[in-house]
Amino acid sequence: MDEPNEVRRRETLMPRPPRKRRVGFVPEITYFKPAGVPLKELDEIMLSVEELEAIRLKDIEGHDQQACADKMDVSRATFQNVLSNARGKVARALVHGRAIRIQGGIYQVAETGEGDYEHDRAHGKGMGRSRGSDKEWGGPHGGPPH
Repeated sequence: MDEPNEVRRRETLMPRPPRKRRVGFVPEITYFKPAGVPLKELDEIMLSVEELEAIRLKDIEGHDQQACADKMDVSRATFQNVLSNARGKVARALVHGRAIRIQGGIYQVAETGEGDYEHDRAHGKGMGRSRGSDKEWGGPHGGPPH
């Protein structure tokens, strides 16, 4: 008799919300498309701001995965998942001729400007503390409100 109530109770529990990933860069240019193909003929692939940040930290800045994870305030496994998803999306867009829209995600912007994580840590804003302003942008262009 208790079992159906227990099952019902578990079904109503909501999972905890995802933790915001920390980013040090929000792009001004948020749309890329293959040249020579009209926009109306293209399918889009959505790349979140935190997925772009993972690519930036690993592939442009050249940090190892643990350093990237620390900068984004996530576990190494989470960073690997975000990076893998991002690379897959970019690869599919390139191979299949899709547009890429950078938009949305669940993240917070580093307080002191573009990628200045070390300054934040030096001033007591390390992991587990309140850092920067929380943002969940998902407007038509995926960037900050103007």
